[in-house]
Amino acid sequence: LGAAVTFDNHCMTIDVPHELNCETPVELVRKMRASSLVLGPLVARCGRALLPLPGGCVLGSRPLDFHLKGLAKMGAEIELKGGAVTATAGKLSGATISLEFPSVGATENLMMAAALAEGTTFIENAAKEPEIVNLAEILRLMGAPVKGDGTETIRVTGAGSLHSASGEIIPDRIEAATYLMAGVITNGSVTVRGISPNYMEAILNKLREAGVEIDVFGSEITAKWVAPLKGVTIKTMPYPGFPTDTQPQLMAVLTLANGTSVIHESVFDSRLLHINEFKKMGAKIEVQDNIAIVTGVGRLNGAEVHSSNLRAGAALILLALAAEDDTTICDLQHVWRGYEGLVEKLRALGAEIEFTE
Repeated sequence: LGAAVTFDNHCMTIDVPHELNCETPVELVRKMRASSLVLGPLVARCGRALLPLPGGCVLGSRPLDFHLKGLAKMGAEIELKGGAVTATAGKLSGATISLEFPSVGATENLMMAAALAEGTTFIENAAKEPEIVNLAEILRLMGAPVKGDGTETIRVTGAGSLHSASGEIIPDRIEAATYLMAGVITNGSVTVRGISPNYMEAILNKLREAGVEIDVFGSEITAKWVAPLKGVTIKTMPYPGFPTDTQPQLMAVLTLANGTSVIHESVFDSRLLHINEFKKMGAKIEVQDNIAIVTGVGRLNGAEVHSSNLRAGAALILLALAAEDDTTICDLQHVWRGYEGLVEKLRALGAEIEFTE
């Protein structure tokens, strides 16, 4: 888009020129769903944005309707043509936008667009995730008055312009949960540091319910396997409910639990595609609509399996850690963008992992 970006020692510096490119490169956008987050900022700042329909993880129907309807409410003209979205606006105006679903991406896109719109924007039925609060903190540091983040209604008063700022990104609660579950699935114990347990309350509660011993000390969380796990019932929900992004990993853990677990995926309509790969490794799972019924087994077998998305790939890695013999996991390209140093961290915990061509 024209910005100069440097990344050094976990610090990213972004230097943005006065004139930005408003047409996003298709070869990058198609790699990752989150590319849609440039749409709101670009149309607000440049008056125009062209975005090829994003690709990324295979999770079923995930349209940009909420993003586009919200921007249209703020005065943007939206055109869908040739597999791309074009949004244009002389100047966005504040509006009251009621989301049909508390979409994280739509909430973020509209918050950023509203930061440069004229007047005040109210986003109703907004997402409440910690990442939303983190974005609001950054916008406030840049000069945009944002209130209500973390609640159902977010109020953004447009600023004439935003200024430079230095902010901090919160730790990744999904990454932290994945490593905790790596300890549990191997009948071991793992400690993660630097994460607020408040972000992970729903996850930790379900692990406790399954029989995992959870110890919390400040920003340090330890998950320890102490006895055979028991089945639990889960329904994925927007925050503060159980996150869909840890559903496949917990399903992996529950394949070895005593009894039956029921997992209802209510956020994405195709987030159970990993089940067929799980079955190749000996998992016993039945699917009824978007509900998975998991009957625990005594052992898992190594196999060649394929990852359909970021979290499915992470879950297959967890299964491989617990399985007998070797497991080969293919199509892990999505996993590498979601976990920094995953292989090195697992090796440090004792895992035997190697790359093959």
